[in-house]
Amino acid sequence: MISPATATLAGEVAGEVLVLNAGSSSLKVSVHNRAGDCLWREQRSWSVGAAEGRAPEERLEAVLDAWLPGVLAGRVAGLTVAGHRVVHGGERFTAPVRLDAAVLAALEELVPLAPLHNGPALRVMRWLSRWQPEITQWACFDTAFHGTLPEAARTYAIPARWRAEGLRRFGFHGLNHQHVAETVARRGEDLRLISCHLGAGCSLCAIRGGRSIATTMGYTPLEGLVMATRSGSVDPGLLLHQLRRGVTAEELDHALQQDSGLLGLSGLSASMKDLRQAAAEGHAGAQLAIDVFRHQLLQGIGAMAASLGGVDVIALTGGIGEHDGALKRELEEALGWLAPFEMLQIPADEEGVIARHCGAAVI
Repeated sequence: MISPATATLAGEVAGEVLVLNAGSSSLKVSVHNRAGDCLWREQRSWSVGAAEGRAPEERLEAVLDAWLPGVLAGRVAGLTVAGHRVVHGGERFTAPVRLDAAVLAALEELVPLAPLHNGPALRVMRWLSRWQPEITQWACFDTAFHGTLPEAARTYAIPARWRAEGLRRFGFHGLNHQHVAETVARRGEDLRLISCHLGAGCSLCAIRGGRSIATTMGYTPLEGLVMATRSGSVDPGLLLHQLRRGVTAEELDHALQQDSGLLGLSGLSASMKDLRQAAAEGHAGAQLAIDVFRHQLLQGIGAMAASLGGVDVIALTGGIGEHDGALKRELEEALGWLAPFEMLQIPADEEGVIARHCGAAVI
């Protein structure tokens, strides 16, 4: 059933942009005007059916079939364009692209580079094309903002034959790093900004004059900082050691993607909020997770500051960055040597950036 408020909203959003942000654990759905302002949003976990032992793909389809048509029933008649967040665009996709069969096939090939995100995004795209084929769909890429990385910042010190295969640093969270850059741009055209996207995934971006010049994530979203369940950077020799011991590539992938990070360190939870509470109650694993997270974050900020030649603004964004007041205080104290700089907490808005990209594309 559509509520009166829903029916009213349906008339207000005609011709506006539907944004779908499919993550590893949930789907965020929102409607925006073409300036990026959010008019409505909801979020749903993919965990439906987990208790019955359904595979992740089945749980995703169950959520889409059972939930999305209902929440969009009063809105879809006024929507002509939809934008999707796609984590990895590879070398081919450096700007928003309209979806067609060839693009979908190319995106399918990129799934192994960001399996926790690209796979769900593709399934949402295909589901929407079946349910509402008249809606024009666009893909917007987290890697695109990092297209300005200098050669020295994007190149790995690996054999030339590997580099020729396109193995290089791409960087991620670009949609939100772009949002942060645009939010603080009024403070100066040549602003030296460190954008700290800290949530389930974590990355830093050194931004000068609105352009990405260094970032912590690499060829995949697995490199860099400690994350909720992802390891971040580890010694490649450690991984070789595990492979030689008989750990399979699939087991290694699962361990690094889903059993590491805050969860692996604490043995308790992937949630920083839970870990703060547990650490206050004396849980040693929770305290270790917080300490390692903060240690690597401080190292990363120092590296970004070196790339910028100093820093004017450090912006904390993402679920942890926006809401963890203790982390903000800890960073301000630990980074006193880097002063003067301004530290801000900025709500993430990947969806608003996607809406602006799509709105501009269809005008």
